[in-house]
Amino acid sequence: MRWIWIPVVFLAISHWDIALPTVTVHYSKEGHQEFRYIWNVKDRIYKGGMLPGGGAVDNGFLFPDDEFFMEFSWWSKKEGRNHCISITPKWPSTDIYLDANGNIDLRKESGTDADRLKECRWDLAKP
Repeated sequence: MRWIWIPVVFLAISHWDIALPTVTVHYSKEGHQEFRYIWNVKDRIYKGGMLPGGGAVDNGFLFPDDEFFMEFSWWSKKEGRNHCISITPKWPSTDIYLDANGNIDLRKESGTDADRLKECRWDLAKP
């Protein structure tokens, strides 16, 4: 009977990330340029790029403390304009949609969880 718990514990440990709130940034297929980005989740930093039709994903914390923050910054090499948003992830997922110009799509029908977004606290680049 004890052997039954071994696979249960293994699955819980190996799939812990599915319990974390996930934030996904979706970039429109109609986009015309690549965007570079930086995720900063309480000083856990990832860098990458988004092509049109692509996106970026990161996880928040299951039990965030008062000092938790999640920020997403993105820019294009062509325009030189920087964007930055602070995100309060909700469980199980938060979605952010960017239009073809790389701006946050705030239309009601876009699917962006706008109530979870605010101006960056740490990176002061304006969206």
